[in-house]
Amino acid sequence: MGRGRVELKRIENKINRQVTFAKRRNGLLKKAYELSVLCEAEVALIIFSNRGKLYEFCSSSSMMKTIEKYQKCSYGALDPNQPINETQSSYQEYLRLKARVEILQQSQRNLLGEDLAPLTTKELEQLEHQLEASLKQIRSTRTQCILDQVADLQSKEQMLTEANKALRKKLEEAWAQVPLRLAWEAGGQNVQYSRPPPQSEGFFQPLGGNSTLQIGYNPVVSEEMTTMGQHLQNVSGYIPEWML
Repeated sequence: MGRGRVELKRIENKINRQVTFAKRRNGLLKKAYELSVLCEAEVALIIFSNRGKLYEFCSSSSMMKTIEKYQKCSYGALDPNQPINETQSSYQEYLRLKARVEILQQSQRNLLGEDLAPLTTKELEQLEHQLEASLKQIRSTRTQCILDQVADLQSKEQMLTEANKALRKKLEEAWAQVPLRLAWEAGGQNVQYSRPPPQSEGFFQPLGGNSTLQIGYNPVVSEEMTTMGQHLQNVSGYIPEWML
């Protein structure tokens, strides 16, 4: 009993889908290789997985040469006098950009250490030099960034030091004024001002007919003035001239 025809539809199981893709991909690449060897045909095969990984086969030395040959065969047969429509021009631009993207993706994988088997010794040396130059540039940029950060921190430190000096100077000036203020307040509290004693009514007695009265002289008043002068001399050390 022969095998029935397999219905072509998407495989829902993820594991089975990956296994089938690997088997069919290898079979397709093998058939392309056999076709190029047996029939001496120029074959170019490009496969992208659902994750975007590229698988390719080219019987010639370069995939780009085969693609350029394909472009010439596709658009070279057109009449030169016949203008190329917008669709053909867009497709040609698409092919050019697609080839450019493939080259960049392959270069990126090589820089990440992937798909290095097809590279020759010279290509591996060039890749090594490129990585060393990139690493040197990265280290130089990192060092410059660290130096810039150190310079900023030193500038901030200098600003904070100057601000600290200014605050210390103000604090010292404030503390210098405190003893003077305390001495002034203490001096004002220690000095006792005394008022002269109230005069008796006899000082304002009207002049009578006393024959012994001497104009401009009063023993009681003179004694009180002398006492007041001595008190002022003790307080301020100054004696008015009129008391001498």
